[in-house]
Amino acid sequence: MHRNPLKALLDKYNPTDIEEQFAKQRMLDFLDTCTDCFERSCTLGHFTASSWLVNSDLSKVLLMHHKKLNLWLQLGGHCDGDNNVMRVSLKEAREESGINNIIPLKEDIFDIDMHLIPQINQESPHYHFDIRFLLKVDGNDDVLANSESNALQWFAPEVEVLPTTHSSIIRMLNKWNMYKKKYTY
Repeated sequence: MHRNPLKALLDKYNPTDIEEQFAKQRMLDFLDTCTDCFERSCTLGHFTASSWLVNSDLSKVLLMHHKKLNLWLQLGGHCDGDNNVMRVSLKEAREESGINNIIPLKEDIFDIDMHLIPQINQESPHYHFDIRFLLKVDGNDDVLANSESNALQWFAPEVEVLPTTHSSIIRMLNKWNMYKKKYTY
């Protein structure tokens, strides 16, 4: 029962490339077979929730330089037992940015990704089944440093200025640019 809301979101989601098609099928299979899929105790992997967080005038996206992974990534984190991935995405965006006024631009999934997290200290390698939402700052865009990042920075929606070439970040950037063309004037 607790897995049904995410299953419904995934069933509605239309992947945009082969990576997402593969991830969607793996996520649906994982939901069917792993009852503790929202818990870190599931050592194969677990669901996480992230955000493509844009500023109030829709001109920039916020990325963080992750301390443990040494990569520029979107904001997000572990579900820790919460099956409401939108709620987790909003919570993580608020905690990691220091911005309280964040709202969803759409309720449906924006992007999905499945990636292997390497061994860090005593934690074994495992998969993150990441559900991502399109969120917007509703007011002041000032960010506050957090303990999980080396830096937080707003970036213009252009591939040339992003501090990463990771395929899933580029895919979200392209989706964001298409979304803006379709829904803003």
